[in-house]
Amino acid sequence: MSTVRVAAIDCGTNSIRLLVADLDPATGELRDLDRRMTIVRLGQGVDRTGRLAPEALERTFAACREYIAGHGATELRFVATSASRDAENREEFTDGVRAILGVEPEVVSGDEEAELSFTGATRELQGSDGLVPPYLVFDLGGGSTEFVLGTDRVEAARSVDIGCVRMTERHGADTLAMRADIKQALDLAAETVPLTGAATLVGLAGTATTVAAIALGLPAYDSVAVHHSRIPLARVREVTAMLLAASPEERAAIPVMHPGRVDVIGAGALVLLAVMERTGAAELVVSEHDILDGIAWSVAGRVA
Repeated sequence: MSTVRVAAIDCGTNSIRLLVADLDPATGELRDLDRRMTIVRLGQGVDRTGRLAPEALERTFAACREYIAGHGATELRFVATSASRDAENREEFTDGVRAILGVEPEVVSGDEEAELSFTGATRELQGSDGLVPPYLVFDLGGGSTEFVLGTDRVEAARSVDIGCVRMTERHGADTLAMRADIKQALDLAAETVPLTGAATLVGLAGTATTVAAIALGLPAYDSVAVHHSRIPLARVREVTAMLLAASPEERAAIPVMHPGRVDVIGAGALVLLAVMERTGAAELVVSEHDILDGIAWSVAGRVA
């Protein structure tokens, strides 16, 4: 089959992201044409109110309007995750997206989110130097974290409600309360997904990539340097301690820090560190390819 051009949109609790890519199902090659991210904080207040805030919806719709023009893709899939799963008024969200983009937004389950993340993260890992299966992939988002264990396919998956936005809104700066909440969620995840049996731990999404960029000492964010970087546990501990101790102004001054992550990165790093400690992993492999790539491959499968 010839190359197919697809567009994928991943709308999470904190950000909305677009990928336009040419995919070759025969060779497994994915070539980016456009990959972008906008912080919209769709999940603002959802943990407390159970509803999507009007201003959060409008920020998300504005990003959709920016994404609509010029992608040139034959197929588009829009996937929404934690915040929209939790919201009583999610129809307002789905109706708005449908009106702007002309596609039906899919509010996927935690299990499907986990499978898409695993596909996106591991498709290119097979045969990579030292990155052997089984893989434990965790996608640390704004509202939830998905854990997926597998080799060339998913063997176990679980989504739990810990994420950088949810932990920040729920506990503020109370790290003891966060740690207790995170431990409870990891206990829940471990009922379904063995957390200590993987050979390679793979971290996805903005918290993991930001912590990696800080750990690497990058003067500016560089996705090529971050992708498949290996960050030792000791370095993650150092970065987490620094972020939790820093003022908002100090976090904002970090060269690789996106402004939309300044207030939630401390909580995110705490979740990241807790996962590493629970799994016993000596290092974290960070992937720039994640659920967004998994969505793109799922679209390619539909048109193959």
